[in-house]
Formats: sequence, structure tokens, C-alpha cells
Amino acid sequence: MPSTGRTWACFCATIAVLIVATIAGLSLGSSTVGVADIARWATGGEVSGRVANILVNVRIPRVAAALLAGAALSASGFIIQTVLDNPMASPNVIGVNAGAGLAVLIAASVAPHAAAAVTPLAAFAGALATALIVFALANGAGASRLAVVLVGLAITTVLTAGMNVILIVNPDAYVGSSRFLTGGLSGVLLSDLAMPAIFAACGLACAIGGAHHLAIMQLGDQSAHALGMNVKAFRLIMLAVAALLAGSAVSFAGMLGFVGLIVPHMARFLLKRSGRSALVLSVIMGAAFVVACDLVARVAFAPYEIPVGIIMAFLGGPFFIYLVFRNRRYRFA
Repeated sequence: MPSTGRTWACFCATIAVLIVATIAGLSLGSSTVGVADIARWATGGEVSGRVANILVNVRIPRVAAALLAGAALSASGFIIQTVLDNPMASPNVIGVNAGAGLAVLIAASVAPHAAAAVTPLAAFAGALATALIVFALANGAGASRLAVVLVGLAITTVLTAGMNVILIVNPDAYVGSSRFLTGGLSGVLLSDLAMPAIFAACGLACAIGGAHHLAIMQLGDQSAHALGMNVKAFRLIMLAVAALLAGSAVSFAGMLGFVGLIVPHMARFLLKRSGRSALVLSVIMGAAFVVACDLVARVAFAPYEIPVGIIMAFLGGPFFIYLVFRNRRYRFA
């Protein structure tokens, strides 16, 4: 199949999956809401109070949160893998999610009454600080692929310990802290998504706008320099964008892992290249992926519900091991 035809086929198939997953996410659950009910509600028709309450207060916020988290984390993972030239890097692997999570808990402890306004800002600050620390320490250790992963895992361990200390000393620091540490979308309200959505939209706009330069970075630092890029400055800017995206997702979805690791690889595999089209496909696939995983978490063990982060861990752990063996020929250089 020609490159253009393959691209359009991948986009059409992914958008179709996204639509199906969204409709399923809105209609399935402990209380089934029919597709006809959704259509009547969306077009202003009359529906029962129960259906309207389920849609407005439960299903729509949850599906919207899954769409936003999936898009943001996938784009963040795509950027991090590209600028660090590391196929095993992602927001959760190098500690960006953990940095955002620790900052959220600190903000919730210091300013509990202003948590809704402060949380997204704190998440971005924590994610950015962690990304810069990991990058600096990895550079000091030789900036190899292995160094980035090991430093990130070490930083994640330390930051996770910090989060646990806060929750032991101040158990009321964050309502629903167990869901936050695992990564979950239950109880999310539309009001919780307003500021993160603005942050994520800004991050996605910057990422798509810089996609051409991201593609140039795939050629290597020397080639990018020869083409006139300020590689160091661009890398730092894009790490900040990745932190903004990851922080926006962590602020309401918690420590949702492995989305930014799995989805960019899937997009590159389908398109057989990396560039703006692969980034956009990652965003769409990430949104569909999290909606689908959250649906499984809700209905697979009914009447019990498990956090979607557990589903992600079951998928992401084996995928990470696969990446380790696939890239062993590079010796993580």
C-alpha cells in the first residue's frame, strides 16, 4: 500500500475505533444506557432523569477524562522518546508522572482549599523539574539509553516514597489517594478537567507545531545541527511541553502508567515512520486506548470495578520487557 494510502487507512481505522470505544464507554456500565438514549440526549430529546444523571455526572466526565488523559500521555511519550532518542522512555518510566504526583500531593497538603486551581500548576512544575533532573543526571552518567532508564527508575522510586510519606503523615492530603497512586478515573467531574484541558490543548498545539523539528531530530544531533537546529534548546523546550502534557493528565487521572510507552510504538509501527502524522495518530490512538482500557476496568469484573491503572500495568509491564529484548542489540548505547 502506498504511504499516503496507508496513512489514511490507519487514521480512518483508528478514528472508527475511537468512536466505537467512546459510544461503548458512554453506554456500558453498572447501569446500561442505550445508544438511543444517548442520541436523544445529545439532540435535545427527552430522556429520563436517571439516564440524564448517569450521562452528565458519571459517563461523560469519565469518558472525557479518558480521552484527555490518553491524548496527553501519548503525545508526551512520543516527544520524550524522540528528544531522548530512547524507545523505552515514557512519562512513567523516567519519573515524570511521579514528579507530577508528588507535587500534586504537596500542593493538596499545603493548600487544601485551593487544590482544584493549584493542582494542574503543581503537576506541571513537578513533571518539568523531574524531567530536567533526569536529563541532567543521565547526561552526567553518559546519556546512554540505559542511564536514562536507570536514573528515571531510581527517581521514580524516591518520589513514590515521598508520596507515601505524605499520605502516612497526612492521610487527608488527597481524597481518593489510593486511586490516585494507582491511576484511575472514577469520580472525575467535568469541573476537574477545565484547566487540565487548557494545558493539554496548549501542549498538543506546541507538539504538533514542532513535529517537523522532532522528525529532524530522528536524524541525530549532528545532522540536526547541520540543518540549522539549536538541538539543546529545542530538546529542553520539548521536554517542557512533554511535562505540561503529562502533568495535565496526572492532575486528574493520577499515576496512569505505560500509555506514553505503548501507544507511540503502535503508531510508528502502523505508519512505518515517525513524524507529524505519527504524532497525531498517537494522540488519537492514545485517547481510544485509555477509553477502551477504562471500559474493561469497569465492566470486566462487574459488579466490582478496578482502577484503569491496573489494566495499564498488566499491558505495560510485558511490553517494557519486550522492548528491553528488542533493543538489546543496541546495548542501550
